[in-house]
Amino acid sequence: MAKEGLASRLYRGDAGLNIIGRRKMWFTVALVGVLIALGSFALRGFTLGIEFTGGTEFTVPAAGRTIDQVSDAVAKGLEAVNAADVKVESAQQVGDDATGSILVKTGEVSSADSVTIKDSVAKTLSADPATISGSNVSGAWGRSVTDRAVLALLVFVAVVSLYLVIRFEWRMAVAAVVSLILDLILTAGVYSIVGFEVSPSTVIGFLTILGYALYDVVVVFDKVQENTRSITAGSGQTYAEASNLAINQTLMRSINTSLVALLPVGGLLFIGAGVFGARTLEDLGLVLFVGMALAIYSSLFFATPVLVWLKNYEPRIKVHNQRVLARRQSLANRAAETGGAEPEFSDSDHALAGSTPRVGARPTTKRPNAGNRGGRPGQAGTKRR
Repeated sequence: MAKEGLASRLYRGDAGLNIIGRRKMWFTVALVGVLIALGSFALRGFTLGIEFTGGTEFTVPAAGRTIDQVSDAVAKGLEAVNAADVKVESAQQVGDDATGSILVKTGEVSSADSVTIKDSVAKTLSADPATISGSNVSGAWGRSVTDRAVLALLVFVAVVSLYLVIRFEWRMAVAAVVSLILDLILTAGVYSIVGFEVSPSTVIGFLTILGYALYDVVVVFDKVQENTRSITAGSGQTYAEASNLAINQTLMRSINTSLVALLPVGGLLFIGAGVFGARTLEDLGLVLFVGMALAIYSSLFFATPVLVWLKNYEPRIKVHNQRVLARRQSLANRAAETGGAEPEFSDSDHALAGSTPRVGARPTTKRPNAGNRGGRPGQAGTKRR
């Protein structure tokens, strides 16, 4: 029989990937990512949109004009009103060259100066002044959006923590919240490094990825709970091994769900913004794409290892793990002492003797000896006369 491929074993949860056993590596990767993100926050900061900094936005029809031409025309208009301390902060094109527009954002100017600048831009570009618009945006609006987003985030985390404590336990709640915070920090770090403009759409995107990341974590934790519900009643697996099995069993589901979610978001980002020039979609598309991609890592390679780390400090689980490992070592020693002869211990002992179960494997049990009917353990049944 041909050996099955990795994809087939992933679908059945039999891939045996040792994810929990390498949790130190996953923690190191997360720590490095967080340090890079924090360093970018300190050195580069964020490119805040006009909604947060305040300013004036001029909209000029593209009509074959370049971004540099329009930016230079606006800069010349600023000089005309003696606004030497006001600079052109950003410029981007929305739509195609024929029917699209070019948005130029500057520092805040008065309404009278805005009219003068529009007239100057129209003269420089030989455009109709009526087709050029200018609007002032107060930074207070962006700050209000941020304050409400932070409040929504705190309420979300509180409600999620309460739900997870009721549905699972407090250690799972802590692991889930920590993974959500990791998602936010790493996604914000990518935004800072790339230099994309932070807009209200970005803030909305951050709140959106929290729900997606939580869904993936709950799916994995539900399987962990199923595998470990009565784990201390037996001596076949440690808590870490049962949790690793749960990850293997849900890995393919998480990958499929993530791919289905990332395809439309990737189309929004790469095709909508990149190909068709819908630059206003960049803010929302990038935060969703990066956040959902990182949710795969956080739910499988971070949240569950954090849970196992916390559970290993629980006295009941610590005693159970020690009992499993001690019994496994004892059976291995007994098997070695027999020199290859059949040792006198039960069939369930055979499943544990010699080595640790394959990582990610389901615990196996053997049927009792068919010839042992009614006799004592280890004795063959006697034939009735």
